[in-house]
Amino acid sequence: MVGGDDYDFGKLDVGFGTDEKAVILVLGHRNAQQRKKIGETYQQLYNESLVDRLHSELSGDFRNAVILWTYDPPERHARLAKDALKAKKGIKHLQVLVEIACASTPNHLVAVRQAYCSLFDCSLEEDIIASVAPALRKLLVSLVSSFRYDKVAVNLEVAKEEASKLHEAINSKQLDNDHIIWILSTRNLFQLRETFACYNNLYGNTLEQDIKKCGNGDLESLLHTVIWCIDCPEKHFAKVVRDSIVGFGTDEDSLNRAIVTRAEIDLLNVRFEYANVYKSSLDDDVIGDTSGYYKDFLMTLLGKGPDGE
Repeated sequence: MVGGDDYDFGKLDVGFGTDEKAVILVLGHRNAQQRKKIGETYQQLYNESLVDRLHSELSGDFRNAVILWTYDPPERHARLAKDALKAKKGIKHLQVLVEIACASTPNHLVAVRQAYCSLFDCSLEEDIIASVAPALRKLLVSLVSSFRYDKVAVNLEVAKEEASKLHEAINSKQLDNDHIIWILSTRNLFQLRETFACYNNLYGNTLEQDIKKCGNGDLESLLHTVIWCIDCPEKHFAKVVRDSIVGFGTDEDSLNRAIVTRAEIDLLNVRFEYANVYKSSLDDDVIGDTSGYYKDFLMTLLGKGPDGE
């Protein structure tokens, strides 16, 4: 996926037309820093945005995936968050906000919030309050506003104490309890994983299992996503991929999001978790559910050739 710095900008000239293979070759094998440099140099050379040119030259799911990949990662997530808040199609679209808050580094979350303000002239928190149902606002605003400590720091006694607080709130079916929201949105990920383990050891069920006993509402579903994104993000993204390709039709937006946003983070782990949980190859399933240059581009991000080799 990562190539050298000797970019062939001629392949991305304004006259490249529908040379999809050139797009895959140049952009699909460059990391975020290199893609940013390509975009800046393209703007200087042709006085035009590379994203705008890609939008006019490409089409369909291939275009959407390439443009999502071309964006600088903070801008990409800011735009995904905006689209999610505009969608208003139930709880599924809010997953991206949890992914940004719980499956990203603290510095990336800050960069996303800054990009959001710059792009849309308001804060991410403001739009959450304006767009999301009251029952979910407090949790989401708290999650996206947090800045977690990102080093390994674990206190076993704190983990036991906070596991008890979580159990008490869940037993009373108070899932919007301040203790739950404060613990999940402020503690570092290593501390939270220890808390989840303590919960399982103390009460015989996982935190996720006990939350499910409270019902099947939107808050329960959102908390389920929060726990997975904190405890095992690769499991969450494996499920996003699986859900996007199983059943009638393909949810290309979710498939793009999972592969594009994790390609430079933990896609190997996502692939492993997918095989472990679903007893199937992620690569083979993507190949079987996509086609053409769109398939070739996704396979490039997955580290494979056009034929999955």
